[in-house]
This record gives sequence, C-alpha cells and structure tokens, in this order.
Amino acid sequence: MALLDLSFVKRAAARGAAPVRAANDGWHHRDEAIMGTAIRVELWCEDARAAQAAMAAVMDEMHRIDRAMSPHKPDSELSRINRDAGRTAVPLSDEMYGLIERALVFSQLSDGAFDITFASVGNLYDYREGTEPDAQAFERGRAAIGWRHLVLDPKARTLRFAREGMRIDLGGFAKGHAVDNGAAILARRGITNAIVTAGGDSHILGDRRGRPWTIAIRDPRREGGVVAVLPLEDTAISTSGDYERFFERDGVRRHHVIDPRTGLSPDRIHSVTILADDGLTTEGLSKSLFVLGLERGMQLVESLSGVDAVVVDAAGALHYSSGLLGSSPNAVERARP
Repeated sequence: MALLDLSFVKRAAARGAAPVRAANDGWHHRDEAIMGTAIRVELWCEDARAAQAAMAAVMDEMHRIDRAMSPHKPDSELSRINRDAGRTAVPLSDEMYGLIERALVFSQLSDGAFDITFASVGNLYDYREGTEPDAQAFERGRAAIGWRHLVLDPKARTLRFAREGMRIDLGGFAKGHAVDNGAAILARRGITNAIVTAGGDSHILGDRRGRPWTIAIRDPRREGGVVAVLPLEDTAISTSGDYERFFERDGVRRHHVIDPRTGLSPDRIHSVTILADDGLTTEGLSKSLFVLGLERGMQLVESLSGVDAVVVDAAGALHYSSGLLGSSPNAVERARP
C-alpha cells in the first residue's frame, strides 16, 4: 500500500464501500433493501430502544420516498408526472417541486450534463436483460431529451413537458435526498455519530466517537479491489460508476449514466466520487462530472466551495481535486493492484 496524504478531509462513504466497523457497546445497525438498492443505518446510542426507534424512522422515510419517486410504481408521484405531464400541467407536491427545481439548477450549472430528462432514452434500456432500443426508438427518445423543455411554474407549482415523448427520472437525485433526510431524522433525535447509506450515496454525522469513519472506494474493474481508503466525518458522498448497472455488446459498455447530448453512455471515466455537505449536491455533481469528462468536470468542481472529487479514468488512473491534496498528520491509503 502506498500512502496518499488526503485524510484531513473528513467526509463520507462511497459506492461499493463499507465502513470498517468495530463491535463497540452502543453501536447499532440495520439493513434493508429499498429503492432497488441496499439501505444501511449505523449509529451510536446508549439507549438500545431509542436506537431501534431512530433506525426504524429512517427506514420509514426511505419507504416513503420510494413510494413517491419510484419510476416503477404506477401510483408514485413520479409515474403520474411521466404519464400526464406531456398533455397537461401536473400539480407537484412541495417536495417534488423542490427536487425538480434543484435539478434544473444543476442542469444549468453543468451546461446540461446533468439532465433528469435523460430518462427519455434511459428508460429504453434494460440492463438486466442486456437489451437496448432499436435505431428509431433511440432517435425518438434522444429527441425528447432537454431540460430546458421542462416547464416548471413557480406560481401554480406545476410541471409540464414541452416535448413529445419526454420522461424524467430522479434516480440520479432521489437517493441523495433520502440519505440527507435520514441523517436529519437522526440528528433531530439527538444522534450525533451515524452513517446513512443508500447504495452509493451516504451521509455521515460526526465521527466514530473519537476516530473517523474508514471508507474504501472500490476498484471499478477489479472485483473486491480498492483504489483508496478515506478517513471521513460530517459529510455526504456519492459515487457514480460504470460498473453498477451495465451490459456489454461488441466491446462497448452500456451503463446507466447517460450523456444527455448523445443518449449514450460516456466512456472516458470509470467512476466519480464527490464529497460535499449534502447528498443532493454530491449526486448531481457525480453525474455531471461523469458526463463532462475529467478536465471540464474537475474545472466545475474546483469552481465550487466545499466540494471535492476522486475520479478513476478509463485508463484506471486516479485523479483528485486540489482540496484533497493538502498536508495532514494522518494519511489516506491508496491501494496498489
């Protein structure tokens, strides 16, 4: 193992990674499968009953968000939007309005690299079955992509699609929102040391009672491999990787991150990890950087306060934002093959 001096940035957990956990009195954890991903809550609390109640409250919130924002549940608010917004303005809940409004901010910030209308093409792929749309369906879907054609009315609190065939998906946003809400629930209950994880999105409260949470970032191409280990606290983190949902055909990997400009999967990066104060920011920027590519994506990260990135490019090389390159008495371990 080689040492890379990044550990003064005390932030949170990455996709495909799990915190190193000691079996100390007062630590509690709970795991469930919700939103099509693994949900985990781990916290410290002297009162076991209070700990169980807090974790149950977080899981209840995860289920609530899933019921509202799943594209697979026909009675979800998101499904109702996709069903009706092409022909009429659809009234939105305050929560949904806020998320779509924030998504449009990231679309503008990233010059369209982040775009929830990617689903106009994205929903045509079946990554489990390894199927993709034919040329005609692909072109129809690609023509429907375009965040500027989401008509969000701030007075009526409605959303309308201005392009035929348009769809939206909050898969690049909802889990960040969920871990933020989960962490807020724990904080309101007086929990000061915890991690809430939904797949590759996590939000950490505090540290592990005197030491940081130790987080491994997985190797995108080596099963069980690790490219970096970060000691972190009090932050949110998201990782987007081309290894999560994908299939390969004729040597080309089709994965769930879609470039809105082309309707295709970017191939210049294998994974992006973003660290920031909240999960919505980390989710939005991880997708943005993946699509923008290393140079433009890092320029965007460097322009923002309190945001850092770890990138594995298509050659397997590691890249870090400048905020992660300072000096510290501690060290982050950088794994070698």
